[in-house]
Amino acid sequence: MPHIGGMKHAALTLLLLAAPAMAQTAPPSDADKGLSLMQQGAELLFNHMMGQVEPSLQDMAQALKDAQPKIMEILAMVDDLTNYHAPEKLPNGDIILRRKTPAELKPDALPGPETEL
Repeated sequence: MPHIGGMKHAALTLLLLAAPAMAQTAPPSDADKGLSLMQQGAELLFNHMMGQVEPSLQDMAQALKDAQPKIMEILAMVDDLTNYHAPEKLPNGDIILRRKTPAELKPDALPGPETEL
């Protein structure tokens, strides 16, 4: 039974080689466990918040989808927003957008000496 003696040496060699590998993997420290618990808590909190907010987001998306045709009509009437002054709120609560006059739309001449070409 000489082959059994060789197998004992092979098994012993494998055990000795595995020992450094096992020593390199440190058990999780208390800080790692705490971080893992914090991560789980943050995930639970996020999932709970998303569960609370998701119906409202779906309602908002549907409202925007329903309002899209009217919004497109308004944008077609307004053309370029740079042609208007800032919005003004009147005492009665109305908000108005005043269109700039043609004189206000002309770019001002740049100050400085004129250059002959």
